[in-house]
Amino acid sequence: MARRLVDTQFPQWAELPLKLLDPAGSDHVIYRLGEDLSVRLPRHEGAIRQAAKESEWLPRLAPQLPLAIPVLVGVGEPDFDYPWPWAVSRWLDGEVATAEALAESSRAAVQLVKFLSALQGIVPEDFPVEDAREDLTGRPLADRDRATRAAIAEHDGMFDAAAGPWPRA
Repeated sequence: MARRLVDTQFPQWAELPLKLLDPAGSDHVIYRLGEDLSVRLPRHEGAIRQAAKESEWLPRLAPQLPLAIPVLVGVGEPDFDYPWPWAVSRWLDGEVATAEALAESSRAAVQLVKFLSALQGIVPEDFPVEDAREDLTGRPLADRDRATRAAIAEHDGMFDAAAGPWPRA
């Protein structure tokens, strides 16, 4: 289905190889498209507005952040019984941030702190406060603990639930 979506909606990339990534994301199925692109298809209804938000916000945030973030190059429409919008972005080189890959990386920790500090410091004048509440980003993480643990348990095997430093509920 991903191949057909790309080929019909973005024919300029129809000849590029498409490879499913593993591990994929929890919100999206992710494919590498050629050497320079990625395709993200939402897995569930809760992720369907992300492509539209990213197309609006990522270009505005990118110049203010110390690390590269995805650059959207296209937003696809539902088709072929796939019900939601989906996105094509520039590929960001790097490695998957697993516990093993980061175990000895104080450099990655420092970069993450700088990134999160910069991100938290950005408050655009037209920030959609209502959207933030709807997406739960405007609430303390503690308020999301129970739902997060339930979602992790529901997707047993997809996440390494034991890797976190958090106390068990």
